[in-house]
Amino acid sequence: MPVLDIVASALPFSGADMRSLAIGAIVAGLVALPLAAQPLEERLPTCFACHGENGTSQLPETPSLGAQPAFYATVQLVLFRDRLRVSEPMNEMTKGLSDTDLKKGADIISKLPPPQPVADTSDAVRTERGRALAEQHRCNFCHQSDYAGRENVPRLAGQREDYLLKALRGYKDNSRYAYDAQMSDVVYPLKDADFADLAYFLARLK
Repeated sequence: MPVLDIVASALPFSGADMRSLAIGAIVAGLVALPLAAQPLEERLPTCFACHGENGTSQLPETPSLGAQPAFYATVQLVLFRDRLRVSEPMNEMTKGLSDTDLKKGADIISKLPPPQPVADTSDAVRTERGRALAEQHRCNFCHQSDYAGRENVPRLAGQREDYLLKALRGYKDNSRYAYDAQMSDVVYPLKDADFADLAYFLARLK
């Protein structure tokens, strides 16, 4: 059982509360330490505490990183380090790391096991709606037919459902900027119910 789950089971906090507490602790800890003197290897346990040491995140709205393409992961880490993508925990985590460090971290991420998809009795109607939407909007073209991603395009198969929904909503309301403007064009005609069906479908793919 993951450490964060053990702690969560002993405390009267919801999953969202645990995520906030974990992020607060990470930021506080990193700020208190001399980041420039902290090598990548010492930061990785903190990364995996949130994103999952086996590639599957256990925290709400926190992405699973397992089997993400190395190039995509490198680009995202650079964006976080240079604050071109703002997320305080990630900006702090990547602060002071060299390009070589970021490439090494991305390579480690790419070799983690693929995230475990949602294991439940899926709703066949919702699954088919999500599949049809993904094909209609050519998600299976850029992200590959198995949604494993490639090069600078992320893996979607098995990603956390809540994170997928958050990301899609972010592209729609412009609170999340893609370095590829194509995503904004893709989500523009979609409604929130469409996002929910897409996330439901993708989160259950192996």
